[in-house]
Amino acid sequence: MLGARRVGITGQLPPEKLTSKLLNRAGIDRSSEQQDALATLLHFGFGAGAGAVFGPIARRLPVPSVPLGLAYGSAIWGVSYMGWAPSLGLMPHAKRDRRGMQAVMLAGHLVYGAALGALAGRKARDDAPDTDEADGEELDLSPAAQGRAASIRAALGR
Repeated sequence: MLGARRVGITGQLPPEKLTSKLLNRAGIDRSSEQQDALATLLHFGFGAGAGAVFGPIARRLPVPSVPLGLAYGSAIWGVSYMGWAPSLGLMPHAKRDRRGMQAVMLAGHLVYGAALGALAGRKARDDAPDTDEADGEELDLSPAAQGRAASIRAALGR
């Protein structure tokens, strides 16, 4: 996203725009550095909160975690840029924004979702017991086999 900004595709990034508008509405004076720091904090906080919601969803759905993460990242983009942000007058609707801006924002949210999915899949594999449920014996499985076993257990609801 920063690269797209440097070449002029995006201009001011959404976390900066949102923070600026919120602070202006609240009548809060601040320096550029304070606003940037708050924008970063709010953006990471939003991402961390959304990531915390993803974990339980990923554990309950029998869908591979990376594709699920891609869908989740896309949904966050859609709900944000076509939902709450334009409804509150903080951002233009995605259809009325610069095309380059929205392409970059969607790509960023896809990367976020893929990373969430990869982390959730890794956590699921790390948490999965390496035992044969029939007799309780420990199995010596390769990481790939452990991942397939975890996916099967998840699909079976175990």
